[in-house]
Amino acid sequence: MGIINVTPDSFSDGGMWLGTSAAVGHGLDLIAQGAKILDVGGESTRPGAERVSEEEEMTRVMPVIEGLRIPAAATGVALSVDTMRSSVARAAVRAGASIVNDVSGGLADTGMLGAVAELGVDYICQHWRGFGSEMNRAAEYDDVVAEVRAELEARCRAAVDAGIAPERVIADPGLGFAKNAEHDWRILAHLDAFTGLGHRVLIGASRKRFLGSLLNGRPTAERDAATAAVSAWCCVRGIWAVRTHEVRSQVDTITVIEHLRGAS
Repeated sequence: MGIINVTPDSFSDGGMWLGTSAAVGHGLDLIAQGAKILDVGGESTRPGAERVSEEEEMTRVMPVIEGLRIPAAATGVALSVDTMRSSVARAAVRAGASIVNDVSGGLADTGMLGAVAELGVDYICQHWRGFGSEMNRAAEYDDVVAEVRAELEARCRAAVDAGIAPERVIADPGLGFAKNAEHDWRILAHLDAFTGLGHRVLIGASRKRFLGSLLNGRPTAERDAATAAVSAWCCVRGIWAVRTHEVRSQVDTITVIEHLRGAS
């Protein structure tokens, strides 16, 4: 899953793809690199981020999805909308998105789960404990793996209870969301706890703080090799997809791992 942040303030590439032409061009480049899904978002969810208005989010996201709809369909690439608002999800699906990626797991907008059920599309349900402005204060756990699993399972169950088909629910433990580096590493070390939920699992580790902490403060743009190592780890542990800023080396890594698994 290639990331298209149509935002000025995302932690890694804020402002790089803010204009529609730049964002669409970036999406075409990610397709050329081998992305199978493009995830378009108009609101930063980094720690400390403030919310944007619904109107602003719509203005950022919709032209990009509309601009990518035909080339994505022609290459078999799915479009995903990264949003916590049911109104944006509805508009994006009408424009061509087939996946709703909701980092709040339906908690930010009580209408989200019902909307996705009506739309009949895939739903990425992420573990979440609050908006960017407050998430760091919520990073307290006695057993991070058990607690995140239980809270994520409850949100996935809520999605199914709202009418979303179980096979359309994708679970995401939310690395970096109300979690510190130690929490992220513990979750990655125990991915079986999440694949055991019975849903496909998405992991978003790309360039995140826990990688920078391990690598002595490595700048975000220089964490792609470390991200590829996480992608390899995810591949051998049955993870459905990885969400990443840089695609080519991630695809190469996964291709090699899958070839080795087939050769054995």
